[in-house]
Amino acid sequence: MRKDRFITKLCARKAFLFLVPALLLATTGFPAAGESSPDPFIVLRKGVSPGRRITPYLRYQVDAAWRLDELRQTKLGAIRTETEFLELQRELRRNLLEIIGGLPDKKTPLNPRITGRIQMDGYRIEKVVFESLPGFHVTGLLYLPDGVAEPRPAVLVSCGHSPIGKAHTSYQQISARLAKRGYVVLCWDPVGQGERSQFWDSRRKRSRYNRVCGEHAVLGNLAYLAGANLARWEIWDGIRAFDYLLTRPEVDGARISITGTSGGGFQSSHIAALDERIVAAAPSCYISALPMRMNNRIFADPDSDPEQDIFRMVSAGIDHPGLLLLTYPRPVVVSAAVEDFFPIEGTRKSFREVEAVYRRFGHADRIALTEGYHRHSFSNYNQEFAFAFLDRFNQMPERPGLDSTKVLDEQALWCTKTGQVLSDYPDARGLTELIRDYYRERKNRVSITLRQFYRNSFYPGIDSWDVAPWKNYPSLNEIAWEKVGSATFEGMAVERYILHHSSLLSIPLLRIHKPGVKVQKTLLLVGSRGKVSSKDMPRIRKYLDEGFEVLSFDFRAQGENRMIYSVVSVDDPSLAAVEFDKQYYSSLSGVLANYVYNSLLVGRPYYFQMIEDAEIVSRFAAECLGSRNLLVSGAGEAYTLASHIAELLPEVELLPGQAGKLVKWSEIVERMQENWPVEYLLPGGAYIN
Repeated sequence: MRKDRFITKLCARKAFLFLVPALLLATTGFPAAGESSPDPFIVLRKGVSPGRRITPYLRYQVDAAWRLDELRQTKLGAIRTETEFLELQRELRRNLLEIIGGLPDKKTPLNPRITGRIQMDGYRIEKVVFESLPGFHVTGLLYLPDGVAEPRPAVLVSCGHSPIGKAHTSYQQISARLAKRGYVVLCWDPVGQGERSQFWDSRRKRSRYNRVCGEHAVLGNLAYLAGANLARWEIWDGIRAFDYLLTRPEVDGARISITGTSGGGFQSSHIAALDERIVAAAPSCYISALPMRMNNRIFADPDSDPEQDIFRMVSAGIDHPGLLLLTYPRPVVVSAAVEDFFPIEGTRKSFREVEAVYRRFGHADRIALTEGYHRHSFSNYNQEFAFAFLDRFNQMPERPGLDSTKVLDEQALWCTKTGQVLSDYPDARGLTELIRDYYRERKNRVSITLRQFYRNSFYPGIDSWDVAPWKNYPSLNEIAWEKVGSATFEGMAVERYILHHSSLLSIPLLRIHKPGVKVQKTLLLVGSRGKVSSKDMPRIRKYLDEGFEVLSFDFRAQGENRMIYSVVSVDDPSLAAVEFDKQYYSSLSGVLANYVYNSLLVGRPYYFQMIEDAEIVSRFAAECLGSRNLLVSGAGEAYTLASHIAELLPEVELLPGQAGKLVKWSEIVERMQENWPVEYLLPGGAYIN
């Protein structure tokens, strides 16, 4: 799933995660572990211990992913012939294309230009700019061996995450070493990195977001709403980079391979999967198993990077083994780092599955794995192994060892005058525009109701669950409730409940009413970031005076269900300097964002899971509290959530006469809006009518 952590960044990992100071406990309102709470608005008997934790919700997410993985393995295991496998491969390719939002159906003119040349020792570098889509400029470096007398094999080098993109030391070294081996090499800037910042501030000479993963988070979240994924455009850049190589007389078009590490490993895997012209693939520091990445991402690699969290990547039966299987029967060599944050156990698991298929159908020599005992990097050890593998399948002579290379500074490798395509080219188009246009092209052809989406095959069937007192054991397909206390606060009765469900999860719930007064109606008061507290009493008293009782609860991963932990972004450590609540909910690097992306991988968006929690509460209210007139209200952005709860749950009505901010996903895409609450991320939401 994620990013480059080369030597300079790896040094920063000495402080890559930290425990929240004790002072934080005083600001969150949580009691220390093992203590009872004097606060009547705190439900859980024990406070949440600060620090890294495999929370019940995280385990719930990972367990769901493993169940889906078992289905994928069962389907693969049923294959008996190569013909059956190739049919499965076609299905996987269709699924992958569908979940990224398809690829452009027309290859437009590349309009390539050479903007400079640099002679190096044994090769030269040409600075290249081409258009993968009209006005969407790609900046790249073409490495050409000296003395090329006939077409040579070529290698696409896809960059991982670095603010300087193709100019990063590692990519320069990889490209130069391959050129010295006799390959023509093209290395290009991914969108949002290097000379392709999408949020460049010309006056300040910097992006509004970090160019490691920050821009990708903003771009990718917008692409989700439009029913696509940032990967769509990254893959297309790589396909058009291949097309550019075909225009060069120095290149043998029948011998073009691809390699890349980390984010480049992501790109090389996906480009090779969807472009069958690629002769051989050598992804590095990416291939693992997504359920394992879901489990460690918050602690090891928290920065948001939506292209690596493709909606339904696990539930569609693809995962990393599926990507590798899409290269079959072409050669593929996987490079891995034993101490990587892409779990090595996942790499080995996926590799074994894919190797078994290659072996079964007579191609065991076309797949290999190399492991270096180091952290996240395409080490010299792994490079030497991977390059020798590529040499073998490109009819290149054996060449032991790796050549020394000279590294140039970033500006010397600029393909543009200013260092940014959006500043250099008047006709340049930004990706936010392309995402908006993608949506506009489809909005009259694609339509889905919120109810259809919510009640799809991933709906857990809450409307048929039993509701019963808790029996002190995990409750599956059941709402098991327990009352854990009550108190009087400023003349109001505050009752505390816990609703257990889905084996692992629980909902802290407050019931607030006037003592001795017959309740006429029940108000479900939702907030997108936790239940009510004492500071909300003036508003609650107003509802009680109008004859309501008030129910308020914490969604999964929020309020008392939060992980009391703050992550440190290696890409942008300043993100951790803000107050805990803002950091927790950050869409660039926060705990909740990682939960949200996990939910996308398994096909059930977090936004719908919040509505599921509301449905569980409404069932409890109707069957155990006798609520017959249930209304819902939410302030601010939570008004959107309240509106959708009322739309989806037949027993709940929206409180009339209230005003609130309605988040419309189609308007976010049309406005090319850069930020909104990450918990409201709903793939394809722009098409909901």
